[in-house]
Amino acid sequence: VQLQASGGGLARPGGSLRLSCVASGSDFIIDVMGWYRQAPGKQREMVALLDDTGNAKFADFAKGRFQISRLNGKNSVYLRMITLEPEDTAVYYCYGQHQSSIYWGQGTLVTVSS
Repeated sequence: VQLQASGGGLARPGGSLRLSCVASGSDFIIDVMGWYRQAPGKQREMVALLDDTGNAKFADFAKGRFQISRLNGKNSVYLRMITLEPEDTAVYYCYGQHQSSIYWGQGTLVTVSS
């Protein structure tokens, strides 16, 4: 299973971005999909996860600013980020978990700067 993320880039503080991730190479619906991020010099951290029944989990910093969604019956996940802050600058990684298997995308860089 391969995850392909896209949508990163440069945003101004207070701006917005939408990340997309599409999985290929599976004949099953991935149980959980979502996003992690890693800022320079920091550990990778969970941003938001969404399972195939619609249950979502958000990091505290993401609550109220980030929205996660999936297309029904599709192995794709989207992250809508608003009110971006310089602290959101990081490489964002698409994540997938199906039973005991974990999948990672290649990462997409988000830079928030004026």
